[in-house]
Amino acid sequence: MKHILVVLLTLIATPLAMASDLPPPVGPKDPMVKPIKGEDGLYHQPWFEESFLDLNEDFTEARNAGRRLAVIFEQRGCSYCTKMHTEVLAQKYINDYVRNNFKIVQLNLWGAREVTDFDGTVLTEKKLAERWGVLFTPTVVFLKDDLSNFEKKWGRELEVLRMSLGVGPGTFYDIFTWVKHEIYKTDRNFQRFHLARYEERQKLARSTE
Repeated sequence: MKHILVVLLTLIATPLAMASDLPPPVGPKDPMVKPIKGEDGLYHQPWFEESFLDLNEDFTEARNAGRRLAVIFEQRGCSYCTKMHTEVLAQKYINDYVRNNFKIVQLNLWGAREVTDFDGTVLTEKKLAERWGVLFTPTVVFLKDDLSNFEKKWGRELEVLRMSLGVGPGTFYDIFTWVKHEIYKTDRNFQRFHLARYEERQKLARSTE
């Protein structure tokens, strides 16, 4: 039993040991960040990119700025989308981390704006969502850090992972951290990383009791 416990603890600690520059597992929630509700019925963060919706250009700009590109699909009346903005991204440390490390392109699942996909295909937001197989909102699509070997490609082979539907603040923050610090390159098991971060948060909570 003792041997099994040691092995489990080692597996949990491994992802963290490989990335010593990780941000703190939790941070200040206040002052809370209020999203903006647009005329399209969607909540927006003021720092979301107002791009020309050419995804190759967005990727290049993000990379040149030292940030990662993520595309988020939302829709009017989506309760999970509302919670993401008003309960998760509303927390200061989460909002700060995502804003400083990611370029976010927000698309409407039913939208009519034209988007240029990575292979040069031009289609509406709605048709892009169909092409990418996006079924639920919110869906956050995280792109690879380097697309130089994927010219004229699109879709799943350009992605690191997708985050769909509603997740809590800890999971949300951990996924963005996992992508930004490229933990997936050494361990594809996100749950192992997430469990390690959860344990860190629990220790911090106990130490302040």
